[in-house]
Amino acid sequence: QPFFEEEDIKFDSPWLIDDPTISTAVYATLDSPMDVDYFAFEGDGGQSILLQITIPQIEGQEDFVPHMALLGPQLPPIDLPDLVSRPDDAGGVLLPPPTGPAPTFFEPFSRTSYWERQQSRETLPVDGSYVVAVWHDSGVLGRYVFVCGDKEQLGGDLTFPIKMRSYWTPVTAGARPQSVSIGVCLLAGGIAASAALLVWIVIRRRRKSA
Repeated sequence: QPFFEEEDIKFDSPWLIDDPTISTAVYATLDSPMDVDYFAFEGDGGQSILLQITIPQIEGQEDFVPHMALLGPQLPPIDLPDLVSRPDDAGGVLLPPPTGPAPTFFEPFSRTSYWERQQSRETLPVDGSYVVAVWHDSGVLGRYVFVCGDKEQLGGDLTFPIKMRSYWTPVTAGARPQSVSIGVCLLAGGIAASAALLVWIVIRRRRKSA
């Protein structure tokens, strides 16, 4: 389920993830040196949650490597930069960027390519509210995709193909995906809904013939 960050994702207004087990991809931007993005979800003790960052292969982003931390109840103590906020009494797990050449992959639906960065499956210790923070230690600007969960389910931003074009550009300070008109949204929504219906019909036919 792909979405775009259209307003800054702050600590007091984080991106809310309805179900951390369902694959959600947020196309986001660190657009200032002090920018930190926050993603929040309710989790159950014992749940295993996939957390991942990938970097769009946009010119100038070859070395862009954000940091990521999972914050929540009964996680171990963690040292964080001053610019990163945390919930009261929350511990955390730092998911540092990997070293060495980054693997790459091609996403056929959007026909775009990415560098793989962090990928970790974290087991939640208890029921409660959790937050994932994403930032860059050196204040470098760039675009990234935050992924939470790995169960595939249809959904996401119906204007994804249109917004992707404006997103897939080098970052400038204060950059956000361009807004689109209501008419364009309705058109894109109709196209996306038709495509989703076609995919569903194909899957149903394959299952019946299996």
